[in-house]
Amino acid sequence: MSSFSTTPASQKKRKRDDTSAAQSSAKKKKVTLKRADSKLTSRKTARDESISGSGSEDNEIPLGANDNEVLSSVSESEDETGAERRLRLAERYLENIKGETETVGFDAEEIDRDLIAERLKEDAAATKGRLYRHIASDLDLSTSSRTLFRADTQSTTSVAVCPPYAYTLLRKKKKKKKKATTKSPPLARRRPIKLLYSRGNKNETQNPKYQHHTAPILTVAASSDGKYVATGGVDKRLIIWSAADLKPLRIFTQHRDAVTSLAFRRGTNQLYSSSKDRTIKTWSLDELGYMETLFGHQDEVVDIAALSLERCVSVGARDRTARLWKVVEESQLVFRGGGTSEKRKMNIKETMVNGEATSLKASYSEGSIDRVAMIDEETFITGSDNGSISLWSLHKKKPVFTVPVAHGLDPALKPEEASAEVVPSPKVPGEPQPRWITALATVPYSDLILSGSWDGQARVWRISEDKKRIEEVGVLGHAHVEAERNGNVDDLEANDGRRKEDQGTIVRGIINDIEIFERGDR
Repeated sequence: MSSFSTTPASQKKRKRDDTSAAQSSAKKKKVTLKRADSKLTSRKTARDESISGSGSEDNEIPLGANDNEVLSSVSESEDETGAERRLRLAERYLENIKGETETVGFDAEEIDRDLIAERLKEDAAATKGRLYRHIASDLDLSTSSRTLFRADTQSTTSVAVCPPYAYTLLRKKKKKKKKATTKSPPLARRRPIKLLYSRGNKNETQNPKYQHHTAPILTVAASSDGKYVATGGVDKRLIIWSAADLKPLRIFTQHRDAVTSLAFRRGTNQLYSSSKDRTIKTWSLDELGYMETLFGHQDEVVDIAALSLERCVSVGARDRTARLWKVVEESQLVFRGGGTSEKRKMNIKETMVNGEATSLKASYSEGSIDRVAMIDEETFITGSDNGSISLWSLHKKKPVFTVPVAHGLDPALKPEEASAEVVPSPKVPGEPQPRWITALATVPYSDLILSGSWDGQARVWRISEDKKRIEEVGVLGHAHVEAERNGNVDDLEANDGRRKEDQGTIVRGIINDIEIFERGDR
Protein backbone atom coordinates (compact mmCIF):
# COMPACT_ATOMS: atom_id res chain seq x y z
CA MET A 1 0.00 0.00 0.00
CA SER A 2 1.40 3.38 -1.02
CA SER A 3 0.95 6.69 0.67
CA PHE A 4 0.35 10.05 -0.99
CA SER A 5 4.07 10.92 -1.01
CA THR A 6 5.39 7.59 -2.26
CA THR A 7 5.35 6.09 -5.79
CA PRO A 8 2.89 3.27 -6.42
CA ALA A 9 4.33 -0.18 -6.86
CA SER A 10 2.77 -0.54 -10.32
CA GLN A 11 4.75 2.44 -11.61
CA LYS A 12 8.10 1.32 -10.21
CA LYS A 13 10.64 0.04 -12.77
CA ARG A 14 12.57 -3.07 -12.09
CA LYS A 15 16.32 -2.69 -12.15
CA ARG A 16 18.23 -4.93 -14.51
CA ASP A 17 21.44 -6.59 -13.63
CA ASP A 18 24.62 -5.28 -15.18
CA THR A 19 25.49 -8.66 -16.60
CA SER A 20 22.21 -8.99 -18.49
CA ALA A 21 22.58 -5.48 -19.88
CA ALA A 22 26.06 -6.19 -21.14
CA GLN A 23 24.94 -9.41 -22.82
CA SER A 24 22.07 -7.66 -24.66
CA SER A 25 24.33 -4.86 -25.90
CA ALA A 26 26.82 -7.38 -27.21
CA LYS A 27 24.07 -9.15 -29.13
CA LYS A 28 22.94 -5.88 -30.70
CA LYS A 29 26.48 -5.07 -31.79
CA LYS A 30 26.79 -8.44 -33.44
CA VAL A 31 23.56 -7.93 -35.35
CA THR A 32 24.55 -4.45 -36.60
CA LEU A 33 27.97 -5.71 -37.64
CA LYS A 34 26.40 -8.50 -39.61
CA ARG A 35 24.03 -6.12 -41.35
CA ALA A 36 26.85 -3.72 -42.22
CA ASP A 37 28.89 -6.58 -43.66
CA SER A 38 25.95 -7.68 -45.78
CA LYS A 39 25.53 -4.12 -47.10
CA LEU A 40 29.20 -3.90 -48.00
CA THR A 41 29.11 -7.18 -49.84
CA SER A 42 26.00 -6.13 -51.75
CA ARG A 43 27.71 -2.86 -52.68
CA LYS A 44 30.79 -4.68 -53.89
CA THR A 45 28.79 -7.09 -55.98
CA ALA A 46 26.74 -4.27 -57.46
CA ARG A 47 29.91 -2.30 -58.17
CA ASP A 48 31.53 -5.29 -59.84
CA GLU A 49 28.44 -5.87 -61.93
CA SER A 50 28.28 -2.22 -62.99
CA ILE A 51 31.98 -2.24 -63.97
CA SER A 52 31.92 -5.56 -65.77
CA GLY A 53 28.47 -5.41 -67.37
CA SER A 54 26.37 -2.77 -69.10
CA GLY A 55 24.85 -0.85 -66.20
CA SER A 56 22.92 2.40 -66.10
CA GLU A 57 23.78 5.36 -68.26
CA ASP A 58 25.30 7.27 -65.38
CA ASN A 59 27.89 4.51 -64.74
CA GLU A 60 28.87 3.97 -68.38
CA ILE A 61 32.62 4.13 -68.97
CA PRO A 62 33.88 5.74 -72.18
CA LEU A 63 35.98 3.76 -74.59
CA GLY A 64 39.70 4.16 -74.27
CA ALA A 65 39.59 5.19 -70.61
CA ASN A 66 42.50 4.26 -68.32
CA ASP A 67 42.14 2.19 -65.19
CA ASN A 68 42.93 5.20 -63.03
CA GLU A 69 40.14 7.19 -64.71
CA VAL A 70 37.74 4.29 -64.21
CA LEU A 71 38.62 3.98 -60.56
CA SER A 72 38.38 7.73 -60.00
CA SER A 73 34.98 7.93 -61.70
CA VAL A 74 33.73 4.98 -59.67
CA SER A 75 35.01 6.46 -56.43
CA GLU A 76 33.45 9.86 -57.28
CA SER A 77 30.05 8.40 -58.07
CA GLU A 78 30.07 6.17 -55.01
CA ASP A 79 28.90 8.74 -52.46
CA GLU A 80 27.44 11.57 -54.59
CA THR A 81 23.74 12.38 -54.81
CA GLY A 82 21.64 12.76 -57.93
CA ALA A 83 21.96 16.55 -57.95
CA GLU A 84 25.75 16.36 -57.57
CA ARG A 85 25.96 13.86 -60.39
CA ARG A 86 23.94 16.12 -62.71
CA LEU A 87 26.12 19.08 -61.79
CA ARG A 88 29.30 17.10 -62.52
CA LEU A 89 28.01 16.02 -65.92
CA ALA A 90 26.98 19.59 -66.78
CA GLU A 91 30.42 20.91 -65.88
CA ARG A 92 32.06 18.21 -68.00
CA TYR A 93 29.77 19.13 -70.90
CA LEU A 94 30.66 22.84 -70.62
CA GLU A 95 34.36 21.98 -70.54
CA ASN A 96 34.00 19.96 -73.74
CA ILE A 97 32.08 22.80 -75.44
CA LYS A 98 34.68 25.31 -74.30
CA GLY A 99 37.46 23.21 -75.78
CA GLU A 100 35.63 22.99 -79.10
CA THR A 101 34.89 26.72 -79.27
CA GLU A 102 38.54 27.62 -78.63
CA THR A 103 39.53 25.77 -81.79
CA VAL A 104 36.72 27.38 -83.83
CA GLY A 105 37.50 30.95 -82.75
CA PHE A 106 34.39 32.31 -80.99
CA ASP A 107 33.08 32.20 -77.47
CA ALA A 108 29.80 30.28 -77.59
CA GLU A 109 29.37 30.61 -73.84
CA GLU A 110 29.17 34.38 -74.08
CA ILE A 111 26.77 34.21 -77.01
CA ASP A 112 24.55 31.75 -75.18
CA ARG A 113 24.65 33.91 -72.08
CA ASP A 114 23.51 36.96 -74.04
CA LEU A 115 20.74 35.03 -75.78
CA ILE A 116 19.52 33.48 -72.55
CA ALA A 117 19.58 36.84 -70.75
CA GLU A 118 17.64 38.49 -73.56
CA ARG A 119 15.06 35.72 -73.63
CA LEU A 120 14.65 35.84 -69.85
CA LYS A 121 14.03 39.58 -70.01
CA GLU A 122 11.41 39.08 -72.73
CA ASP A 123 9.69 36.31 -70.79
CA ALA A 124 9.63 38.41 -67.62
CA ALA A 125 8.18 41.38 -69.53
CA ALA A 126 5.61 39.14 -71.21
CA THR A 127 4.40 37.68 -67.91
CA LYS A 128 4.06 41.19 -66.47
CA GLY A 129 2.27 42.40 -69.62
CA ARG A 130 4.83 44.99 -70.64
CA LEU A 131 6.22 46.07 -74.00
CA TYR A 132 9.23 43.96 -74.92
CA ARG A 133 9.29 43.72 -78.73
CA HIS A 134 10.84 46.44 -80.86
CA ILE A 135 9.93 45.57 -84.44
CA ALA A 136 8.98 48.90 -86.03
CA SER A 137 12.57 49.74 -86.95
CA ASP A 138 12.88 46.46 -88.88
CA LEU A 139 10.02 47.25 -91.26
CA ASP A 140 10.81 48.02 -94.89
CA LEU A 141 7.84 50.00 -96.19
CA SER A 142 9.38 50.44 -99.62
CA THR A 143 9.05 46.71 -100.38
CA SER A 144 5.58 46.22 -98.92
CA SER A 145 3.03 44.68 -101.25
CA ARG A 146 -0.75 44.94 -101.25
CA THR A 147 -3.71 43.01 -102.56
CA LEU A 148 -7.00 44.75 -103.31
CA PHE A 149 -10.35 43.01 -103.56
CA ARG A 150 -13.95 44.09 -103.39
CA ALA A 151 -16.41 42.05 -101.36
CA ASP A 152 -19.54 43.89 -102.53
CA THR A 153 -20.78 47.24 -103.71
CA GLN A 154 -21.50 48.21 -100.09
CA SER A 155 -18.88 49.61 -97.75
CA THR A 156 -17.01 47.28 -95.39
CA THR A 157 -17.65 48.32 -91.80
CA SER A 158 -15.35 45.98 -89.86
CA VAL A 159 -12.87 43.14 -90.21
CA ALA A 160 -11.51 40.44 -87.89
CA VAL A 161 -8.62 38.04 -88.47
CA CYS A 162 -7.90 34.60 -87.05
CA PRO A 163 -5.18 33.18 -89.32
CA PRO A 164 -5.60 31.91 -91.93
CA TYR A 165 -9.18 33.27 -92.02
CA ALA A 166 -10.54 36.81 -92.24
CA TYR A 167 -14.10 37.89 -91.47
CA THR A 168 -15.56 41.00 -93.10
CA LEU A 169 -18.82 42.88 -92.56
CA LEU A 170 -20.93 44.84 -95.03
CA ARG A 171 -23.64 47.40 -94.44
CA LYS A 172 -26.40 45.13 -95.78
CA LYS A 173 -26.30 42.72 -92.82
CA LYS A 174 -23.82 40.46 -94.62
CA LYS A 175 -20.96 38.48 -93.18
CA LYS A 176 -18.29 36.72 -95.21
CA LYS A 177 -15.52 34.33 -94.30
CA LYS A 178 -12.43 34.42 -96.48
CA LYS A 179 -9.24 32.44 -96.43
CA ALA A 180 -5.96 34.27 -96.89
CA THR A 181 -2.63 32.77 -97.84
CA THR A 182 -0.24 32.05 -94.96
CA LYS A 183 2.80 30.89 -96.91
CA SER A 184 6.29 31.90 -95.88
CA PRO A 185 7.50 35.36 -96.99
CA PRO A 186 7.36 36.92 -99.46
CA LEU A 187 3.57 36.86 -99.34
CA ALA A 188 2.05 36.02 -102.70
CA ARG A 189 -0.16 38.76 -104.09
CA ARG A 190 -3.34 36.82 -104.46
CA ARG A 191 -6.91 37.55 -103.52
CA PRO A 192 -8.48 35.76 -100.59
CA ILE A 193 -10.93 32.98 -101.38
CA LYS A 194 -14.51 33.39 -100.22
CA LEU A 195 -15.50 30.32 -98.23
CA LEU A 196 -18.78 31.11 -96.48
CA TYR A 197 -21.43 33.79 -96.73
CA SER A 198 -24.36 34.78 -94.51
CA ARG A 199 -26.99 37.48 -94.86
CA GLY A 200 -29.77 38.79 -92.64
CA ASN A 201 -33.25 40.06 -93.44
CA LYS A 202 -34.58 43.44 -92.37
CA ASN A 203 -38.17 42.22 -92.71
CA GLU A 204 -37.71 39.95 -89.66
CA THR A 205 -37.36 42.83 -87.21
CA GLN A 206 -40.47 41.87 -85.26
CA ASN A 207 -39.56 38.18 -85.12
CA PRO A 208 -37.69 37.49 -81.83
CA LYS A 209 -36.83 33.94 -82.95
CA TYR A 210 -35.03 35.06 -86.08
CA GLN A 211 -31.44 33.75 -85.94
CA HIS A 212 -29.65 36.61 -87.69
CA HIS A 213 -29.21 40.37 -87.79
CA THR A 214 -32.06 42.56 -88.98
CA ALA A 215 -30.04 45.79 -89.31
CA PRO A 216 -26.51 46.76 -90.40
CA ILE A 217 -23.71 44.92 -88.60
CA LEU A 218 -21.17 47.30 -87.06
CA THR A 219 -18.48 45.13 -85.50
CA VAL A 220 -16.98 41.64 -85.61
CA ALA A 221 -14.42 39.77 -83.48
CA ALA A 222 -12.87 36.30 -83.70
CA SER A 223 -11.57 34.23 -80.80
CA SER A 224 -7.90 33.29 -80.74
CA ASP A 225 -8.63 29.55 -80.78
CA GLY A 226 -10.70 29.89 -83.97
CA LYS A 227 -13.91 28.45 -82.49
CA TYR A 228 -16.14 31.50 -82.19
CA VAL A 229 -17.02 34.62 -84.15
CA ALA A 230 -19.03 37.41 -82.51
CA THR A 231 -20.95 40.16 -84.31
CA GLY A 232 -22.93 43.17 -83.09
CA GLY A 233 -25.09 45.65 -84.93
CA VAL A 234 -27.70 48.38 -84.95
CA ASP A 235 -30.43 45.87 -84.09
CA LYS A 236 -29.03 45.67 -80.49
CA ARG A 237 -28.13 42.03 -81.02
CA LEU A 238 -24.93 40.25 -80.10
CA ILE A 239 -24.72 36.99 -82.02
CA ILE A 240 -22.19 34.22 -81.37
CA TRP A 241 -21.38 32.13 -84.46
CA SER A 242 -19.54 28.90 -85.01
CA ALA A 243 -16.39 29.80 -86.93
CA ALA A 244 -16.39 26.49 -88.79
CA ASP A 245 -19.72 26.91 -90.62
CA LEU A 246 -21.02 30.38 -89.58
CA LYS A 247 -24.07 28.93 -87.87
CA PRO A 248 -25.53 30.95 -84.96
CA LEU A 249 -24.93 29.42 -81.53
CA ARG A 250 -26.49 32.03 -79.26
CA ILE A 251 -28.18 35.42 -79.58
CA PHE A 252 -27.91 37.94 -76.73
CA THR A 253 -30.30 40.88 -76.48
CA GLN A 254 -29.21 42.42 -73.18
CA HIS A 255 -27.96 45.64 -74.79
CA ARG A 256 -30.52 48.43 -75.08
CA ASP A 257 -28.92 50.13 -78.05
CA ALA A 258 -26.59 49.38 -80.94
CA VAL A 259 -23.52 47.24 -80.24
CA THR A 260 -20.55 49.30 -81.39
CA SER A 261 -17.42 47.27 -80.60
CA LEU A 262 -16.26 43.79 -79.53
CA ALA A 263 -12.98 42.52 -78.10
CA PHE A 264 -11.84 39.08 -76.94
CA ARG A 265 -9.56 38.69 -73.99
CA ARG A 266 -6.29 37.40 -75.41
CA GLY A 267 -5.93 33.61 -75.20
CA THR A 268 -9.41 33.07 -73.73
CA ASN A 269 -13.06 32.98 -74.79
CA GLN A 270 -14.05 35.89 -72.58
CA LEU A 271 -15.73 38.63 -74.62
CA TYR A 272 -16.23 42.35 -73.98
CA SER A 273 -18.93 44.30 -75.80
CA SER A 274 -19.59 48.05 -75.86
CA SER A 275 -22.81 49.77 -76.83
CA LYS A 276 -24.48 53.09 -77.39
CA ASP A 277 -26.43 52.43 -74.18
CA ARG A 278 -23.27 53.64 -72.33
CA THR A 279 -22.48 50.22 -70.89
CA ILE A 280 -19.89 47.48 -71.31
CA LYS A 281 -20.88 43.86 -70.85
CA THR A 282 -18.71 40.79 -70.33
CA TRP A 283 -19.57 37.33 -71.67
CA SER A 284 -18.21 33.81 -71.26
CA LEU A 285 -18.39 31.95 -74.55
CA ASP A 286 -17.26 28.69 -72.95
CA GLU A 287 -20.61 28.67 -71.21
CA LEU A 288 -22.37 30.91 -73.77
CA GLY A 289 -23.57 33.08 -70.92
CA TYR A 290 -23.72 36.65 -69.64
CA MET A 291 -21.37 37.66 -66.79
CA GLU A 292 -21.74 41.30 -65.73
CA THR A 293 -22.26 44.92 -66.80
CA LEU A 294 -19.85 47.82 -66.31
CA PHE A 295 -21.24 51.35 -65.85
CA GLY A 296 -19.49 54.71 -65.89
CA HIS A 297 -19.44 56.37 -69.32
CA GLN A 298 -21.56 59.48 -69.84
CA ASP A 299 -21.92 59.00 -73.59
CA GLU A 300 -22.08 56.11 -76.02
CA VAL A 301 -19.12 53.72 -75.81
CA VAL A 302 -17.73 53.55 -79.34
CA ASP A 303 -14.63 51.36 -79.02
CA ILE A 304 -13.07 48.81 -76.67
CA ALA A 305 -9.77 46.90 -76.49
CA ALA A 306 -8.33 44.12 -74.32
CA LEU A 307 -5.20 41.99 -73.88
CA SER A 308 -4.27 39.07 -71.62
CA LEU A 309 -5.21 40.37 -68.17
CA GLU A 310 -8.82 40.50 -67.04
CA ARG A 311 -9.21 44.17 -67.87
CA CYS A 312 -10.27 46.29 -70.84
CA VAL A 313 -10.03 49.90 -72.06
CA SER A 314 -12.97 51.79 -73.57
CA VAL A 315 -13.57 55.28 -74.96
CA GLY A 316 -16.79 57.23 -74.55
CA ALA A 317 -16.96 59.53 -77.57
CA ARG A 318 -18.32 62.91 -76.46
CA ASP A 319 -17.65 62.40 -72.77
CA ARG A 320 -13.98 62.61 -73.83
CA THR A 321 -12.78 59.95 -71.43
CA ALA A 322 -10.93 56.67 -71.70
CA ARG A 323 -11.64 54.19 -68.92
CA LEU A 324 -9.61 51.18 -67.89
CA TRP A 325 -11.80 48.56 -66.22
CA LYS A 326 -10.30 46.15 -63.70
CA VAL A 327 -12.93 43.43 -63.73
CA VAL A 328 -11.58 41.38 -60.83
CA GLU A 329 -11.08 44.38 -58.52
CA GLU A 330 -14.42 45.86 -59.69
CA SER A 331 -12.80 49.25 -60.19
CA GLN A 332 -12.04 51.66 -63.02
CA LEU A 333 -9.43 54.30 -63.87
CA VAL A 334 -10.64 57.42 -65.69
CA PHE A 335 -8.38 59.24 -68.17
CA ARG A 336 -9.74 62.60 -69.32
CA GLY A 337 -9.04 64.12 -72.71
CA GLY A 338 -10.57 67.20 -74.25
CA GLY A 339 -7.41 69.20 -74.73
CA THR A 340 -6.24 71.08 -77.80
CA SER A 341 -3.68 69.77 -80.25
CA GLU A 342 -1.40 72.52 -81.38
CA LYS A 343 -0.60 72.64 -85.05
CA ARG A 344 2.92 71.66 -85.98
CA LYS A 345 5.26 74.35 -87.21
CA MET A 346 5.26 74.45 -90.98
CA ASN A 347 7.40 76.21 -93.55
CA ILE A 348 4.34 77.97 -95.00
CA LYS A 349 2.07 79.43 -92.37
CA GLU A 350 -0.51 80.65 -94.87
CA THR A 351 -2.20 78.92 -97.77
CA MET A 352 -3.36 80.60 -100.94
CA VAL A 353 -7.05 80.21 -101.81
CA ASN A 354 -8.28 82.04 -104.91
CA GLY A 355 -5.33 84.38 -104.72
CA GLU A 356 -5.93 85.34 -101.08
CA ALA A 357 -3.79 84.30 -98.15
CA THR A 358 -5.66 82.55 -95.37
CA SER A 359 -3.99 81.59 -92.09
CA LEU A 360 -4.59 78.20 -90.61
CA LYS A 361 -6.07 77.69 -87.19
CA ALA A 362 -3.46 77.36 -84.45
CA SER A 363 -5.17 74.54 -82.53
CA TYR A 364 -8.08 72.14 -82.80
CA SER A 365 -10.16 71.18 -79.80
CA GLU A 366 -10.76 67.53 -79.02
CA GLY A 367 -14.51 66.98 -79.05
CA SER A 368 -14.68 63.18 -79.20
CA ILE A 369 -12.39 60.22 -78.50
CA ASP A 370 -13.39 57.57 -81.02
CA ARG A 371 -10.71 54.86 -81.18
CA VAL A 372 -8.55 52.96 -78.69
CA ALA A 373 -5.91 50.23 -78.88
CA MET A 374 -3.72 48.65 -76.21
CA ILE A 375 0.07 48.42 -76.53
CA ASP A 376 0.63 46.50 -73.30
CA GLU A 377 -1.17 46.11 -70.00
CA GLU A 378 -0.01 49.54 -68.82
CA THR A 379 0.01 51.58 -72.03
CA PHE A 380 -2.63 52.37 -74.66
CA ILE A 381 -3.33 54.87 -77.42
CA THR A 382 -6.43 56.78 -78.50
CA GLY A 383 -7.55 58.59 -81.65
CA SER A 384 -9.77 61.67 -81.68
CA ASP A 385 -11.90 63.80 -83.96
CA ASN A 386 -9.26 66.54 -84.07
CA GLY A 387 -6.85 64.17 -85.80
CA SER A 388 -4.62 63.59 -82.77
CA ILE A 389 -3.16 60.29 -81.57
CA SER A 390 -2.46 60.24 -77.83
CA LEU A 391 -0.25 57.94 -75.78
CA TRP A 392 -1.51 57.10 -72.27
CA SER A 393 -0.01 55.38 -69.24
CA LEU A 394 -1.71 53.99 -66.14
CA HIS A 395 0.51 56.18 -63.98
CA LYS A 396 -0.71 59.45 -65.47
CA LYS A 397 -4.23 60.81 -65.96
CA LYS A 398 -3.26 63.02 -68.89
CA PRO A 399 -1.67 61.95 -72.19
CA VAL A 400 2.03 61.20 -72.04
CA PHE A 401 2.45 62.37 -75.63
CA THR A 402 0.14 63.58 -78.41
CA VAL A 403 0.67 63.63 -82.17
CA PRO A 404 -1.46 66.52 -83.50
CA VAL A 405 -3.17 66.37 -86.89
CA ALA A 406 -1.67 62.96 -87.53
CA HIS A 407 -3.33 62.49 -90.94
CA GLY A 408 -3.15 66.09 -92.10
CA LEU A 409 -5.87 68.60 -92.95
CA ASP A 410 -8.74 68.60 -95.37
CA PRO A 411 -8.75 71.76 -97.52
CA ALA A 412 -11.51 74.28 -97.02
CA LEU A 413 -14.52 74.20 -99.31
CA LYS A 414 -14.43 76.34 -102.41
CA PRO A 415 -16.88 79.26 -102.57
CA GLU A 416 -18.91 77.64 -105.38
CA GLU A 417 -19.19 74.45 -103.33
CA ALA A 418 -20.30 76.17 -100.14
CA SER A 419 -22.67 78.73 -101.65
CA ALA A 420 -25.78 78.45 -103.85
CA GLU A 421 -25.28 81.90 -105.39
CA VAL A 422 -24.50 82.24 -109.05
CA VAL A 423 -21.58 84.48 -108.26
CA PRO A 424 -20.40 83.45 -104.80
CA SER A 425 -18.30 85.67 -102.61
CA PRO A 426 -14.57 85.04 -102.93
CA LYS A 427 -14.32 84.90 -99.13
CA VAL A 428 -13.25 81.53 -97.87
CA PRO A 429 -16.29 79.85 -96.27
CA GLY A 430 -14.22 78.00 -93.69
CA GLU A 431 -10.84 76.74 -92.64
CA PRO A 432 -9.07 73.47 -93.35
CA GLN A 433 -10.22 70.83 -90.89
CA PRO A 434 -8.21 67.92 -89.43
CA ARG A 435 -9.01 64.41 -90.56
CA TRP A 436 -10.57 62.23 -87.86
CA ILE A 437 -8.78 59.09 -86.69
CA THR A 438 -11.14 56.35 -87.86
CA ALA A 439 -8.99 53.25 -87.21
CA LEU A 440 -6.22 52.21 -84.82
CA ALA A 441 -4.35 48.93 -84.49
CA THR A 442 -1.26 47.67 -82.67
CA VAL A 443 0.84 44.53 -82.47
CA PRO A 444 0.43 43.51 -78.80
CA TYR A 445 3.47 44.06 -76.57
CA SER A 446 5.41 45.75 -79.37
CA ASP A 447 6.20 49.31 -80.43
CA LEU A 448 4.26 49.18 -83.72
CA ILE A 449 1.12 51.30 -84.33
CA LEU A 450 -1.06 51.68 -87.42
CA SER A 451 -3.66 54.40 -87.90
CA GLY A 452 -6.23 55.19 -90.59
CA SER A 453 -8.42 58.10 -91.58
CA TRP A 454 -10.50 59.28 -94.52
CA ASP A 455 -7.40 60.20 -96.53
CA GLY A 456 -7.21 56.50 -97.50
CA GLN A 457 -3.76 56.00 -95.97
CA ALA A 458 -2.55 53.64 -93.27
CA ARG A 459 0.21 55.42 -91.40
CA VAL A 460 2.87 53.55 -89.40
CA TRP A 461 4.12 54.82 -86.03
CA ARG A 462 6.37 53.51 -83.29
CA ILE A 463 6.77 54.00 -79.56
CA SER A 464 10.14 55.31 -78.42
CA GLU A 465 12.29 53.12 -76.18
CA ASP A 466 11.47 55.20 -73.10
CA LYS A 467 7.73 54.90 -73.96
CA LYS A 468 7.29 58.66 -73.80
CA ARG A 469 6.97 59.58 -77.48
CA ILE A 470 5.24 58.48 -80.68
CA GLU A 471 7.50 58.67 -83.72
CA GLU A 472 6.50 58.52 -87.36
CA VAL A 473 7.82 55.64 -89.46
CA GLY A 474 6.06 56.19 -92.78
CA VAL A 475 2.99 55.46 -94.85
CA LEU A 476 2.08 51.88 -95.62
CA GLY A 477 2.29 51.27 -99.34
CA HIS A 478 4.55 54.25 -100.05
CA ALA A 479 8.30 54.26 -100.53
CA HIS A 480 9.04 57.57 -98.86
CA VAL A 481 7.88 59.41 -95.78
CA GLU A 482 6.19 62.75 -96.29
CA ALA A 483 8.37 65.76 -95.76
CA GLU A 484 5.64 68.37 -95.63
CA ARG A 485 1.96 68.02 -94.84
CA ASN A 486 -0.91 69.62 -92.93
CA GLY A 487 -2.12 72.11 -95.52
CA ASN A 488 1.08 73.15 -97.32
CA VAL A 489 0.40 74.86 -100.62
CA ASP A 490 2.73 72.44 -102.38
CA ASP A 491 0.64 69.58 -101.03
CA LEU A 492 -2.63 70.80 -102.52
CA GLU A 493 -3.62 70.54 -106.12
CA ALA A 494 -5.02 73.60 -107.80
CA ASN A 495 -7.61 71.60 -109.71
CA ASP A 496 -9.81 70.00 -107.08
CA GLY A 497 -8.10 70.73 -103.76
CA ARG A 498 -6.95 67.15 -103.25
CA ARG A 499 -3.55 66.31 -101.87
CA LYS A 500 -1.03 65.03 -104.38
CA GLU A 501 -0.27 62.03 -102.21
CA ASP A 502 -3.94 61.04 -102.29
CA GLN A 503 -3.48 59.83 -105.87
CA GLY A 504 -1.58 56.82 -104.55
CA THR A 505 -3.70 56.04 -101.50
CA ILE A 506 -4.42 52.47 -100.43
CA VAL A 507 -8.17 52.95 -100.08
CA ARG A 508 -10.35 55.39 -101.94
CA GLY A 509 -12.40 56.56 -99.04
CA ILE A 510 -12.47 56.12 -95.29
CA ILE A 511 -10.51 53.36 -93.57
CA ASN A 512 -13.09 51.91 -91.19
CA ASP A 513 -10.97 49.26 -89.52
CA ILE A 514 -7.44 47.83 -89.41
CA GLU A 515 -6.56 44.30 -88.36
CA ILE A 516 -3.06 42.82 -88.03
CA PHE A 517 -1.89 39.24 -87.81
CA GLU A 518 1.69 38.08 -87.48
CA ARG A 519 3.50 35.57 -89.64
CA GLY A 520 6.63 33.56 -88.90
CA ASP A 521 8.41 32.78 -85.64
CA ARG A 522 8.72 34.96 -82.62
